[in-house]
Amino acid sequence: MTERYWVETLGCPKNQVDSDKLAGTLVADGYTPAESAEDADLVVVNTCAFIEAARQESIDTVLALAADRRPGARLVVTGCLAERHGPELAAAMPEVDLVAGFGVPVTLGARPESPAFDLLNLPRPAASAPWAYVKVAEGCDRRCGFCAIPSFRGPQRSRPAEAILDEVDSLGGAVREVVLVAQDLASWGQDRSAGATRARGGERPIVQLVAEAAARVDRVRLLYLYPSSLDDALIEAVVATGVPYFDLSLQHVSHPLVARMRRWGDGERFLERIAAIRAAAPGAALRSSFILGYPGETEEDHDRLLGFLAEAQLDWAGFFTFSEEAGTYAVGLDDPVSDELALERLRECAELQDSITAARRAALVGSTLEVLVDTPGVARSYREAPEIDGVVHVDAGLPVGTTAEVVAASSAGPDLWAAGA
Repeated sequence: MTERYWVETLGCPKNQVDSDKLAGTLVADGYTPAESAEDADLVVVNTCAFIEAARQESIDTVLALAADRRPGARLVVTGCLAERHGPELAAAMPEVDLVAGFGVPVTLGARPESPAFDLLNLPRPAASAPWAYVKVAEGCDRRCGFCAIPSFRGPQRSRPAEAILDEVDSLGGAVREVVLVAQDLASWGQDRSAGATRARGGERPIVQLVAEAAARVDRVRLLYLYPSSLDDALIEAVVATGVPYFDLSLQHVSHPLVARMRRWGDGERFLERIAAIRAAAPGAALRSSFILGYPGETEEDHDRLLGFLAEAQLDWAGFFTFSEEAGTYAVGLDDPVSDELALERLRECAELQDSITAARRAALVGSTLEVLVDTPGVARSYREAPEIDGVVHVDAGLPVGTTAEVVAASSAGPDLWAAGA
C-alpha cells in the first residue's frame, strides 16, 4: 500500500519553496499526498527559527501534530529550527521520530554522513495555484545586528540564472505569476563569477534576471529588497514588468538605531527612494517591515518611525518586537527595551499603519483593476502579494487562473470588493 505524506510549513515564503521541493522528493520516493495530517503515514514539519515567537509556534505545532497523528504515523522535524537546534530538539522532544537539518532525507531511511541533496536546486512538483514562489538564492552575506539567519543558512549562494529560468519554464502555463524570493534578493548573482552574472552591458545580475523572468510569465514579483541595493536601474526593471510592487526591508528609520542594527540608511534616505519609485510609477505599491524595541530605541526614535509612516504612506507594513537571538551582535547590548514597552510601541505603529492601509484601499474604490483569480471568489491585482497582503473579492464564477478587469466597488480594511468592469 502506498504511504501518504503531509508537509506542514511554517515561516516565510522561502520555507514554502523548500516544502514544495521536499514534497517533490517524497513523490519521487513513492509517497502520495494525504488529505490531512491525521491521515498521513509520514508527517513533516518544516519549521521556522527566525525569532522566539516563530520558534515557539514551531514547537507548539510539532506537539499538536504529534498528539493528533494516527497510530504508527512517523513525525519528522526539518527546516530552520532543526538546523539551528537539532540535537537539543531531538533530546527534548521524544515524540519526534527524526530531526533532519537541511539536505537530510526526511523518509527515516539511513542517515547520510553528509547532505544527500541540495534543496535549493531540487526540481519541484507542479504548482497547485496560479502563482508560485521561486527561490533564487540561499543564505545571506549581511550581518544585521538582530539576525541569526547567516549562522544557520550560511553565506549567500545564488542559483545560476539558467536554473532559475528553467524552473520558471517548468511551472507551466497555468502559473501566471512568479514571486522571486531570497534573503537578500537585490544582491542575487553577486557571489557568482562576473562572467556568469554580467552577460550584457555590465547590468547588475538581478536586473537581467527580472527582465528574463518577465519575458516568460505574465507577472514577476520581488520580495525582500535591501534598500541600499535598490538603485534606479532595478526600480526601472521592476516597473517594466508591469508589477510595480516594492517590498523594502527597512526595519527602522532613526539613523542611530539603524546603525546600531548594523544596517544602512535612515528615514530621509528611505523617503528619497520611495519618491524615486513613485516618480517612476505613481501607482506603485510599497510594503516594509519594522522592529520595535531594539536595544537603545528611545521615544525620539519611536516618534521618528511614527512620523515616517505618516509621511511614507506605505500600502502595507508588518511590525515585530525585538527578539534576542543567540550569536548575534545585539545580544547583551546596553539600554534594553522592556517587552511591555516594545509591544506598546508596536501597537501604536500598527494602529497608524492600519488606518493608512485602509485609506489607501478606500481610495481605489471606483477604479478599474486587472486581477488574477487565485481561488473561487478571491483575486489579486499587482498591489497584493500572495498570502501576506489583502485581497480583492470578485465574482465566484470567474475561472481560477484567469485575469479579469473589475471595478472596485467597496473596501473594508485591507480588502476590496469588486464587480465586473
